[in-house]
Amino acid sequence: MNTRQLALIKKDIRSITSNKQVLMVMLMVPLALTIVLPSVLVLVTVMAPDSASDFQKMLSMVSFLSEEPDQQQMILWLMLNKIMPAFFLLIPIMASSVMAASSFVGEKEKHTLETLLYSPLSLKQLFQSKILAGFSVGMMVSYISFAAMILVLEMEMLFLNGSMIMPDIGWLLIMLLIAPAVSLVAIAVTVRGSAKAQTIEEAQQRAVFLIFPILALVIGQFSGVILVNSGLLLGLGVVLAVLAVLLMRGAARSFTYEKLLK
Repeated sequence: MNTRQLALIKKDIRSITSNKQVLMVMLMVPLALTIVLPSVLVLVTVMAPDSASDFQKMLSMVSFLSEEPDQQQMILWLMLNKIMPAFFLLIPIMASSVMAASSFVGEKEKHTLETLLYSPLSLKQLFQSKILAGFSVGMMVSYISFAAMILVLEMEMLFLNGSMIMPDIGWLLIMLLIAPAVSLVAIAVTVRGSAKAQTIEEAQQRAVFLIFPILALVIGQFSGVILVNSGLLLGLGVVLAVLAVLLMRGAARSFTYEKLLK
């Protein structure tokens, strides 16, 4: 990466942080998914223990916890390590797709695309810079959201339940493999749709479909059909990584002067 590419990446990141509307969209979803939602689940579990019956199908699938006498503790562990990971994956999808759409289609909206294409950077370097800008912002939002979620949840559990529940190894797979992979998938899908898109909202429409598999995973867990575990997360991460590589190659081929200037 040369200094011109780094300057372009910094410019894209500044354009996002200076756009209050886009910035609010990127912050509100992580806030809802990592602070509000888990806090509500903790309060419901602690204040209304009878609701534990809603988790019986999931609890029956966690055999090594079945002997734990404290069912409330079991549900809190289940919430942190089995329920929240599926919701958390929505954050890198959302943050990366918003950034990618703003980065590519934003140039069209601001009528600066032609000037950018006349810059000393080659088309390949422009593509790399835009991808890195979207990926870096998506990962930054994801890691900050994860840190905030763990901090708030542990404090709430300690205050309300008198004990702390640590994240299991599944979160390590999510943060190091799955989140980066799904972020790149969201960026690739957004880039492929940005060639014809004229607005940021239009460019984001394709990435919305990535949410449906995540929702299916959430529904599958609550219905007792499937339970997130390390093996499942590792397999999902490998599949997403391969898919990200294939989609990125396709996006790079679609990133041409003719398509961008349509």
